[in-house]
Amino acid sequence: MAQDIIIPALGESITEATVGQWLKQVGDAVAADEPIISLETDKVAVEVPSPVAGVLTAQLAEPGETVLVGVRIAVIEAGATADAPAPSKATPAKAEPAAETKAAPDPTPAPAPTPAPAPAASTALDAMGPAVRKIIEDYDLDPASISGTGKDGRLTKGDVLAAIDAGTARRNAVASVAAPAAAAAPAERREERVRMTRLRQTIARRLKEAQNTAAMLTTFNDVDMSAVMATRSRYKDLFEKKHGVRLGFMSFFAQACVLALKDVPSVGATIEGDEIVYKDYADLGIAVSSPGGLVVPILRNADKLSFAQTEKAIADFGARSQAGQLKLEELQGGNFTISNGGVFGSLLSTPILNPPQSGVLGMHRIEDRPVVRDGQIVIRPMMYLALSYDHRIVDGREAVTFLLRIKEAIEDPARLLVDL
Repeated sequence: MAQDIIIPALGESITEATVGQWLKQVGDAVAADEPIISLETDKVAVEVPSPVAGVLTAQLAEPGETVLVGVRIAVIEAGATADAPAPSKATPAKAEPAAETKAAPDPTPAPAPTPAPAPAASTALDAMGPAVRKIIEDYDLDPASISGTGKDGRLTKGDVLAAIDAGTARRNAVASVAAPAAAAAPAERREERVRMTRLRQTIARRLKEAQNTAAMLTTFNDVDMSAVMATRSRYKDLFEKKHGVRLGFMSFFAQACVLALKDVPSVGATIEGDEIVYKDYADLGIAVSSPGGLVVPILRNADKLSFAQTEKAIADFGARSQAGQLKLEELQGGNFTISNGGVFGSLLSTPILNPPQSGVLGMHRIEDRPVVRDGQIVIRPMMYLALSYDHRIVDGREAVTFLLRIKEAIEDPARLLVDL
């Protein structure tokens, strides 16, 4: 019996999505609850599972096509089984008759046969979804050089993009050998047009929205990381042994932001119409990178979490963002954001607000710099901090005070324990 696959509800206010890639092809066997297609929404990629076991008989949309929630996207023949694969052309036929095998050899030696090109690359490409295959072909990559995280080791779009970013994806060896003359020729000027993903379009729209609607201003300070680094060095082994997660810097900054939000609640407030909404909780957005761009999952009730719970949640966000497994509800809400550009080597930046939030903290790289302590010039591990805020509801005095509270908590971590 034919079973229609309908695009499910994708989250609040989300009415459409873009087809990312088909995880199953027509004729493939599908198990119940097995994903058959990946959809790109404004925030994350969502996999649509099959409600029944059977065989995929129809794909009703192409990769890159925009589809609406509630429409039919595929058809599955419930209870059917996939046809057995046809015998490979490489399989030898029946043995030739004895008379032919004993025929007199031709005295003229036959020229050595030209070896046929290996079909491995073609076979590998056939097993990929259309979106993945296009990227592989456009960049002329060797699929064998990329580790797949999909079902049965299949490559996903995220796998290929991550390998390209990391520089671990190798060029196709066949193409490289076949064109040595072209390599010697002068490099040609090339241009490539790539359609923006839905996530990238949303990032662009929201960042521009923040600039258009908020009166953004950024204030800076620097912080001596000596105390936090000493604390982390002293307890990191015991912390990891007890809690099963590494003690990083983000938990210190998350807890410092919680204290600062209590002292300066306007930084965590939002504007709704002609009203300012103050919040007595701290839902912190933690900016993490993903193959499709920057996403901001929300650390709910950070004011009630311990260091270990904070570290576990942030580590989980990072792992699942790379695997494309964050849920839509995890990306909604939040009243303050932390963005750590220091992990990429950033020295200083002016972060942009994440609407409708009114504040975002930018962390940067730690580097040894000369500073004055007790009249002496000494070397200390310093980090620049940047607080961007909406000047419509946050005054300069409040912004400076907020950043100073964070600086005090980081330079004297005991304040985090005694709520100072």
